[in-house]
Order: sequence, then C-alpha cells, then structure tokens
Amino acid sequence: MLSSWPRASVSKHALRLRLRVPRLAALALAAVLPLAGACTTAPATGERIFTGGMSLQEGRKLGEQQHPKLLEQFGGDYADPELQAYVSSIGNLLAQTSELPRLDWTFTVLNSPVVNAFALPGGFVYVSRGLIALADNEAQLASVLAHEIGHVTARHSAQRYGSQQLAGIASVLSGALLGRPAAQATSALSQVALASYSREQELEADTLGIRYLTRAGYDPEASAAFLAKLQAKNELQARLAGTPEAADDFSLLQTHPRTIKRVREAMARAETTRVADPIIARGIYLSKLDGLLYGYAPEQGYVRGRRFLHPELRLAFAVPAGFRIQNGRTSVKASGPDGLMVFAGAPEAGGRDPAVYLRDVWAANVRLEGLTRIEVNGMAGATALARARTQAGTRTVRLAAVRYDSDTTYRFLFVPKGSGLPERLADTVLDSFRKLSAAEAAALEPRRIRVHTVQAGETQQSLARRLPYDELPLRRFQVLNGLEPGARLEPGRMVKLIQ
Repeated sequence: MLSSWPRASVSKHALRLRLRVPRLAALALAAVLPLAGACTTAPATGERIFTGGMSLQEGRKLGEQQHPKLLEQFGGDYADPELQAYVSSIGNLLAQTSELPRLDWTFTVLNSPVVNAFALPGGFVYVSRGLIALADNEAQLASVLAHEIGHVTARHSAQRYGSQQLAGIASVLSGALLGRPAAQATSALSQVALASYSREQELEADTLGIRYLTRAGYDPEASAAFLAKLQAKNELQARLAGTPEAADDFSLLQTHPRTIKRVREAMARAETTRVADPIIARGIYLSKLDGLLYGYAPEQGYVRGRRFLHPELRLAFAVPAGFRIQNGRTSVKASGPDGLMVFAGAPEAGGRDPAVYLRDVWAANVRLEGLTRIEVNGMAGATALARARTQAGTRTVRLAAVRYDSDTTYRFLFVPKGSGLPERLADTVLDSFRKLSAAEAAALEPRRIRVHTVQAGETQQSLARRLPYDELPLRRFQVLNGLEPGARLEPGRMVKLIQ
C-alpha cells in the first residue's frame, strides 16, 4: 500500500509524475503543429480539408500499394475481360466529367458475390460482381461508380487518413494525461469512428455523383432506383435468414449510410439541369450480364440449400432442417433454432493425430471433457466438450477435429443456443461430412445469370419456378429484376434468371 512506502520515495515519485505529464503533452502538441499545415483544397468541393500532407500523387502510390492486398481479400478480380472493359468504359466516361479527369483512374470488378463498392485514394474504384448482378441497367451501375468517384474527388479517403493521424496524436495526448489504458481506449474508439464515411461525406459523394451522372448524360433517378433495389435485397436476405426485422444487418448501407431521402436531397443540392434524353441502356447492360457468375465461385465453395459443397477441396456436409449456411472467406457458419456451427481449416494441425491436435493445439488452454476418438466416414477424428463464453453467456460447446488426409485437418465448433448440448447439430453435420469423388466435384457447376426474353403467357410465377431455389423463389425473381408484386410481364421484355 502507498502508506507503507517511505515518505521520501513517495514525494520523488509524485515529482517525477508531475514533470513527466507536461513534458509528454508538450511533445504531443509539438507533433500537432507540423500537421496543422497539412491541409489541401478538395478539387470537387473547393473546401480546405486536413489530409495529413497526403498529395494526389501520394494517394495514388498508396492506392497502388493497397490494390493487390485488396484483391486478395475480396476474391481477386473477376476473370472476364469484356465485362471489365465495359465497366471501365462507364467509369472513365464519368471520371472525365469530374474535377480530376487526368487522374489515372482504375476500375475493377471484384470476384465477390457480396453487393459492395468502394474506392481507394488515387482513383482506384471497385465494384463487386454481386452488385453488377443486382443492378438493372447501365444507369444504375453508373450511379454507383459516380458515387465512388465523388469520394475520390472530394478526397474523403485522404481526409480520413488525416483524421487517423490526428486520432493517433489524440491517443498520445490521452496517454500522457490519462495513462496507457485511456490511450488504448481512445485509439480503439478512433478506429471505430473512422471505419466508414460520415453521413455528410456520403451526402457529398451523392451530390457529386449526381453531378457526374447528369454531365455524362445518365438518368440521375437511377441512384434512388438502385438504392430501392438494394433495400429490397436486404429485406429478402433477412427473411431468408429468419430475421426479417434485421434487414439493416445485411446492408451495404452500414458502411455507406445512404437513404433514398438523402439521395433526393443530394439531387437538389447538385443543382444540375435536367437531362433531356437520359441514358438508361437496359438492353445493352443485360446483354453484358448473360453468363455472369452468380453466388460463390468454385474456389469458394457452394451453398445448396442445407448442404455445403466445395468442388476444389472436394468435401461436403449438411446441416439440420431449419439451419441456414453462410459461406465466408475463411470459414463456413450455420445458424438455426437451437445453435450455431463454425467450420474451418486447421493449418496448424499438420500431420498430428486429431485427438492430440484438439487437446494440445486447438484447445491447449481449455479444460476438455470426454475427449473421444471418432471415425467420420472413413476419416479419423476426435471430439470433446468444453465450457466457453459466448455473447449469450457461458455455454457447453462441442469441438470436433477430422483429419481429411495426411496433410489436412478440418475442425468444427458447435454452440448450443440454450443451456443444453448441441448434439442434434453436431450429429447431423459430422454424419454427413465426407469426401467428394472426382466425378462428383467435376459435376458441380456455379450458378450464372441467364438473360431471358419473356414469351407470351409467361408470368412472374412461371419464370420464378425456373430459379434453382426452394425458398421464396418468386420474391427472389422480383428483387433480381426490380419488379413489383403483381406486375405484368410484357412479351419481349428481358429479365434475369439464375441457372
């Protein structure tokens, strides 16, 4: 206790603290002074913004450095040169109407089924094939590209970079004045606060995007139309997941806080003249989509109802009725009425015996109960119970490791929803986990967009039955094609199907 220390030691210690805090604070403030002059004028808005000294050229270099890393994270670029060239032609047309027409713009279609779009400093703009599949015409895609171009010309990424520098200095200041725990808290809060663009920045990008859309001759209403499609897709995904009240959890708008109301506000702020004969280009656009990969690629694995099948890893398993599978970049998850499952590879397992791996590596610091060797369709495995903390409280979870071959082991985590054991889930998944034969793997094909011309007598219902889905096929068809329930399909109209 402090009262037991010698008086002299206490006074010297207090003196050191009194001297140290102002000195560190002064150092931190000294670091702020050079940055205070690191401002620039945003080309698109004319506003002075703090960029931490990042010039356009430095932003380009940063974008070049991050580009390959981003491609790796989002599945690489989509291997369709014709589609890539088409998207680039739209992007470059829009960019030429911007305040930075001479910037070396780069537009990339990502091989990702997730609806997404974003930009890096220096003119690197990305759009996923999932977003391209959702859009209904060229003008809608152009509205997304124009919005991302707006983020670049307003230098929002550079502004965020500058804010991060200030946040880092704020962390130093708080560390000097409040101590290390407070500094860590400030840093963490800064990261959260800077994870996405602000609403004002999104409104600014919308305003600029509409400016570029109209300058290029596109229909500015396409921006609101695409947002309506995006919201409909979010609601559909929430229904499919059994959580219709949580549509926002599936939304690109989590990181792009945009609404149709704010897009309308941006249209008013843009003060553009009305386009007399705006470009919509639905027919051209749909012709470019015919054959587009839909959903996950072969190297990512397929979700087919309650089954997960991976043709390249040559494995498959199923989940119980009522469970839904969510494919991810490094794991596969399934959730249902009585639990959750997480499936992933175990690269650290090497050639270890599954029981040894489970006990000594995966759960090395966990108390296991009932560690048992098992056999899963001819593959050696091991399973055990453990107590674990979850968001819903402490639960008894089941761990299972299965050695696929001498070099590959996979692991399963089964978490019950309540206080019981996840046995129904674990039994179904482990009983179904198996290797795919070469013939089975070769027979698995990805789903693709197919453009169909409506024939006389065809309806929404009849065409929806051609989709490869058992759940909500009609609503899927309507969302994919931007159709209202009950709308009549005129013969000759082009629609998107999935095969």
